Formats: sequence, structure tokens, C-alpha cells
Amino acid sequence: MPVKCPLPLSSDFDNAEAYVKSLLSFVTSSELFQNLCGGVHILDFLTKEPDLYSTVLPEEWRVWFQLHDIPAILDLLMREDDGLLESLKSSIDTLSAEKQGTNSTWRNGPCPPTSLLEYIQAIRRHALNRDFRPLDASAAPSSTGIGPLPRHVAVGMKPKKIHEVEKFVKYINGLTADMDTTDGHKITHIVDFGSGQNYLGRALASPPYNKQVIALESKQHNINEAKTMDITARLTEKEKIMCNKKRYRKGSQSTNHDPDASQPGIVQSSSSSQAPVNGNIHGSASQANPDESKGKIQYLESFIQNGDLATVVHEIKCAPNTPDGMIKPDPQLMVISLHSCGNLLHHGLRSLVLNPSVKVVAMVGCCYNLVTERLGPPTYKLPSLRSSNMRLDATSSTCDPHGFPMSERLAMYQHQLGQGIRLNITARMMAVQAPENWTATECESFFTRHFYRALLQRMLLDHGIVEKPTQEGDGDGGGPRGWTGAGPALTVGSLRKVCYSSFTAYVRGAITKLADDQERGIAIQRRMEGLIDEDISRYEDKFKEKKKELSVVWSLMAFSASVVESSIVVDRWLYLKEQAEVRECWVETVFDYKQSPRNLVVVGIKK
Repeated sequence: MPVKCPLPLSSDFDNAEAYVKSLLSFVTSSELFQNLCGGVHILDFLTKEPDLYSTVLPEEWRVWFQLHDIPAILDLLMREDDGLLESLKSSIDTLSAEKQGTNSTWRNGPCPPTSLLEYIQAIRRHALNRDFRPLDASAAPSSTGIGPLPRHVAVGMKPKKIHEVEKFVKYINGLTADMDTTDGHKITHIVDFGSGQNYLGRALASPPYNKQVIALESKQHNINEAKTMDITARLTEKEKIMCNKKRYRKGSQSTNHDPDASQPGIVQSSSSSQAPVNGNIHGSASQANPDESKGKIQYLESFIQNGDLATVVHEIKCAPNTPDGMIKPDPQLMVISLHSCGNLLHHGLRSLVLNPSVKVVAMVGCCYNLVTERLGPPTYKLPSLRSSNMRLDATSSTCDPHGFPMSERLAMYQHQLGQGIRLNITARMMAVQAPENWTATECESFFTRHFYRALLQRMLLDHGIVEKPTQEGDGDGGGPRGWTGAGPALTVGSLRKVCYSSFTAYVRGAITKLADDQERGIAIQRRMEGLIDEDISRYEDKFKEKKKELSVVWSLMAFSASVVESSIVVDRWLYLKEQAEVRECWVETVFDYKQSPRNLVVVGIKK
């Protein structure tokens, strides 16, 4: 199942090594990229001096952006053909003609500046290819002929989840089939890191896959919900309790002093054979289904803090004997995850190296903002959001060995700002955006929300509730740490939908929410009292022209962050590549980007 090229590259690169060299050079040398990916924050937009828009973007870009609306700008960034961008560059005759806007070569207006076109091409070139080709188009015979998920298995799933589960179970099934036939690794169990409500594991344990699944989940309520849905999926039967109604109504104790009768009137309790079993890292595991031809699920409640699966291996219940009486060997595990949050994917990849029983990993990540940092203290989009307590003050200067970057290649990379590649939380937060999927309605909605929040920050500054931001350098991280605020942290978060109907409604809703903070609520209300609707409206009128500028910067940030995601994924691939125990590793797409943007799986196979 390995692909020809271990990374889904653009056609500009002949091999993965050439791409990695170019990628690392770009992210550490492009000042514009570093500013857009971690160097600025939206709360600075109306409070920073000099003006953030004019500071970050070249003048020729700003002049050109004034001539086009946001949908057209988004089209240029993400939808115009690469060949057209190249022809636009060629059509610019002279630098003076470009600045004067005399070349009407794009949408009846001036041609975009050469530097903007070159930046767009650089981002596209260094972003991993996200095109998806369904497995059915080229799958092995063992993976074909499998239809969509039955309704009883897809219980609780929304269309996006159905798409993800359908595609990933086929991918896992094909990968295990290849392992069985070509590698000599007969995979006996599939371990799902962070199984949640176990949609993926339930599909794998159901026909026609019939896999033996170990579902690792840290939250007991998710496990309980998953077990309920297992009944609907026909993987286990609902527990039956037979009662003597007369005795139950009287509230008498069970006859014959039955020690097992914990409730009055219960005379018989019948539990299922439990194909999906119930287990617990610190408790008992359910009985395995004696029918080896059927899939089984064993739930283990565990908070995963590293890749050591020794306890999990101990808990696995294999059939005691093979048909010829021989004792079965140790389990052969495949570790998988569908959208592992933060460091969970790192733990999954490390499990391939730390555990002899783990033979293959296939992990799809998400929530890059939850990834910790290995090369220095945590970096924040708003450092002042850190709570003022001794424990956090102590840990804020520590490094997390489980964080980004995983690979030595990125950790030791030498560049003009020092050693190692770091990505702060602002950059990683933007990496979970999916700008290619934005609709016009969605754009208007969240651009308005961002503008309201930035404008509120200006109001808070003018009323002395927050202080002016200062720019803090990050001398050892390869990128600026972004906005640094003084004074108390004010987190508004999400408000009711009605609060976004106007800026006045937003301010009223935000002040009410901020006032709930007992420590600062009185001070906020005192300083904002007497603020009438006309005062709020004047703010919006004064800064309304800034909304488009904010929308342009946010669009550029989201577009550029595709390279941030690519850097994180490449780092994970490089980590596997560096391990002596790993024979093969690669990255490929497993979902349609339009339905599930976090669609890259990292695969590693042990020697």
C-alpha cells in the first residue's frame, strides 16, 4: 500500500528531500510568512501603532487590494489556476507600469503585483497536495466491493463523520490486508487512540471487516455512550433483567438470601456475550466473544500521556489456544486514530518505537493549537491569558519533550534566527482553518465577528480597561511570538447569535459577559457606565473602513497557514523516517478536503 512518493508534493519538486529542504528554508527565511503565521494577532488590528495593516503588508499589495472585493481576493489566493498566475507575472511589462496599475490583465483591473503573485506561488508550492482519490479506484481486491456503512452502524454520525469513517475503515482494511500478505505481520488487534464515542471502532468491528478493536478513551461518559450505540449497531445485546413484580412492589428482599441479588425482586440477570467488550485500564475487562470470526471491541479507560502500551497489551484478551493446541503469540497491534487532538498523535507515532507488539501506525491529526512546544516555553497568541499562579509560572519556562517538533531535523535546523523551528499558538491555531471551503455567507459572518472583537478591543483600550500591546521578539524560535498585551486578560469568547446582529448588540453582550468576572466586573462596569448606543455607533462609523483591511489580513493568514500544517505533518513523517525500527513511512490523503479538511494520514510500518 506504500505510495510512490512518501509525501503528497506539488509538481514543482522531484522528490521528498528537495521539498523538505525548500520548505524549511522558506518558513525560516520569509519574513512576510512569519508575520502572517504567528507574528500578528487580530486584537492588535485597531490598537497597535504604527498601523498593523500598513506595517505587515507591502504598499503595492495594499493599493491593489483596494481595487477588489474580498471574494475576488480569495479567488486569487486559492482558486485561480497556477498557469494563470504565471501568465499574469509574464504580462507585467515594467515595475512602473505595475505600480501605476496600467496593465488591465485581471478581471478588468490592474494585474496583481509581482511580489504578491510570487508569494501566492510560494505558499501553494510548499503546501502539501490535498487532492483525494477514493481508495476504490485503485484498491486491492480485498478492499473492493464494500458498500456504504449500514444505517445501524452509522448511528449518531453526521454526514461529515460518515464520510470520514467510511473512507478510513476501507483504508485501514486495505492496509491490514497488505500487512498480512506482504509483511508477515498478522495484525490481531487495532488500537484506537482517543476513540471518543467509537464511531470508527464500531465500523471496524462490524461486518464485513470484523476487526478486533481496543478503544482507548479518557472520558467515561464517552465510553458509556459508545456502549449504548453498540447495542443499536447489533454488536452486543441489551442486558436483560427479569423481576418478580409482586416482590418488587412490596420492596422485599430476594428470596433464599441470594447474595447476588442487589435489588428486590430480581430473580435472574442475563448479560450478553458482549462482542464489543467492556474494559478498564484500572478495572476488569469483559469476556471476549468466543466466536473468533466476529469483530469485538474492548473499551479501556485511559488517559494517554506517552506511547507506552504495556498496560494495554496486558489487558488484551486473546483466545487462549490456537486450533492445533499451540499457545497464541503476543498480539500484533496496529495503532490508529481519527483526528487525534494535540500531542495524542505524537504518542501514537511513538508507540511504534516503544512497543514491540505495535507493527504499524496510521494516524490522522487535528487541533494543532493543542500541541505543546518542545524547544522552549509555551508561546501564546495572548501571553497575558496565562493565569497568575505559581504552578503555571513555573511550567511556563519549561519545554515539553512530547511537543513540536518531533523530528531532530526540525529541532536542530540552523537558520538566520538560531536553531530549531518553532510555531507559536497563533500559527497553529490558523493551521486548522479551511479557507478553500469558505462560502460567501460564512466569510461575511466570521469577518464581522473578528471586526467586532477588534473594535471592542479598541473601545476597551480607550476606556483604560486594557493597555496598548507591545511587540515581543522571539530570538530563539525562528518566528515572532506575536501580540503581547499588558494588564489583565479579557476573554470574550462566543456570544449568543443575537449579539452579532449589530456592533451595539455585540458590545452590550460582551460587557455583560465580562462583568460576570467577580474580580474585574465592577471595574469594567464602572468605566463603561454612561456608554450610550450613539457612542458605540460612532466607533463603528469611525473604523468601518478597517473591516476590509482586517478581512484581507485574516484571509492571508488562513491561506498562508496551509504551510504551517504542512510543516507539522512533515515533521511527524521525518520523525518516523529517523527511527531505526521503522522500515517504511509515508503521508497521503484519506478524505475529500471539502468534507473533512484535516485529511492527511501519517503511516509508519515497523521492520
